[in-house]
Amino acid sequence: MAFVQILVLIAALVAVHRPLGAYMARTFTSERHLWPERLVYRFAGIRTDREHSWRIYLRNILAVSLLSVLGLYILQRVQQWLPMAHGLGPVEETQAWNTATSFVTNTNWQSYGGETTMSHLTQMLGMSFQNFISAAVGICVAIVIIRGIARHGTDKLGNFWVDLVRCNFRILLPIAFIGAILLIAGGAIQNFNAAQHVHTLTGGTQIIPGGPVASQEAIKELGTNGGGFFNANSAHPFENPNGLTNLLEIFLILLIPFALPRTYGIMVGDKRQGWAVLGAMAVLAIGSLAATTALQLHFAGDHLAAMEGKEARFGIVGSSLFATATTLTSTGAVDSMHSSYEPISGGVLIFNMLLGEIAPGGVGSGLYGMLVIAIMSVFISGLMVGRTPVYMGKRIGPTEVKLLSLYILVVPVLVLVGSAVAIALPSTAASLANGGPHGFSEVLYAFTSASNNNGSAFAGLNANTPFFNVALGFAMLLGRFLPMLFVVALAGKLASKEVVATNSGTLRTHTPLFAGVMAGIALIVTGLSFLPTLALGPLAEGLMK
Repeated sequence: MAFVQILVLIAALVAVHRPLGAYMARTFTSERHLWPERLVYRFAGIRTDREHSWRIYLRNILAVSLLSVLGLYILQRVQQWLPMAHGLGPVEETQAWNTATSFVTNTNWQSYGGETTMSHLTQMLGMSFQNFISAAVGICVAIVIIRGIARHGTDKLGNFWVDLVRCNFRILLPIAFIGAILLIAGGAIQNFNAAQHVHTLTGGTQIIPGGPVASQEAIKELGTNGGGFFNANSAHPFENPNGLTNLLEIFLILLIPFALPRTYGIMVGDKRQGWAVLGAMAVLAIGSLAATTALQLHFAGDHLAAMEGKEARFGIVGSSLFATATTLTSTGAVDSMHSSYEPISGGVLIFNMLLGEIAPGGVGSGLYGMLVIAIMSVFISGLMVGRTPVYMGKRIGPTEVKLLSLYILVVPVLVLVGSAVAIALPSTAASLANGGPHGFSEVLYAFTSASNNNGSAFAGLNANTPFFNVALGFAMLLGRFLPMLFVVALAGKLASKEVVATNSGTLRTHTPLFAGVMAGIALIVTGLSFLPTLALGPLAEGLMK
């Protein structure tokens, strides 16, 4: 019966793929503005009739993100003077910096326990609000690269403010509202209560936390954010009460990323292109899930050892499904402790993030990451057969290849340099719960998670130190906005190009063969970049068992 939930999940994703993908395409191509949107435009002074060049679009992304970091940092530092503080003091400076960058970059890395550190107001006004904004920014960048591919002979890529408002009002808010209602019906809590001290039957006392949990939980998963209201994240019964809510949360994580390829196919005028992208995503996702689950079940003979760190309510398959979904996307939510997985399967979870989280990836970031792989695949294939690479009628020239290369190099530089510096510092040893390869994996996982804007962690690492708070904060910022810079610039270059005629020698990018090439290129690039590092951590630990 454990595998039935996988079939149910696949069936649900298949059912919503076409209608949701088409709906999102209409959202970003419609000429009509809804009345709540018009109120926002009037209040903010937004000119909806103006489209932006790639430089202005990028400038607006950076501006709203910078203001968000500053606002969230200040909110944490003054929360003790604001309503619903319930006795909590200000958040320490480096932790406030880390958390502000974390939630603005859609990473949601947490070096704190939510119920003991953040007030209800900070959770709602700060974390939940940024869950919407950061997710919407990712989708906007995906829409920009789609427009860059679809348009020609122009420097206009749309209006960032219109895209941002529409994404929230028409996509994220309605689905998150429904998700929150379903979570409440399933047993998740939603209140403004402070922690309650109760007397147990044995004469002891217990602290029962409260808070507006379900509303944050819904957008946490839907926006592939991942930050938990409680320290135990989705392993906490108030966030994730039972097997049905666990499946619902996985569905919300994968919902938009798996529907966006349909949006892409419709907006570029060739739905087959969307199927090819989706096919590549599905191949990588199914392979990862099969590897993680098989490795965990292989050790299930020693049932107690296999269940250590897993969620007993969901079992090995349910825990592995959640772990695979959250590391293949930029979600970072957990319902089991990844550090407790068998070494090789823990390595698979790290590899999921090192892929760039493109199967299906975060909301928006997964699609634009896979489109980068698609264009790179066209370029490499062109080199192999001696033909000029063309993708969707656009010639891929030196400038585009440079942007693609810079995009691909960001994560290896951040992960490898960050991990090397951390391991070289004597103070890091005090933050590690384990030595040897597993201790190395804890540090590698942290910089992999931060640089890829995931947010999950190997729990043995104490990352609440000045070094890790500051270093991981910068890794999150650079890992989020440098790739966005290169993608938006690439969109601008593609939009300015004219469409060239196709012929019998033009590579067809809508076939199952090309989907396989995309998946292969993603695996090869990741393997060449990170296999030596993985060999020092999870692979070495696995061979020692």
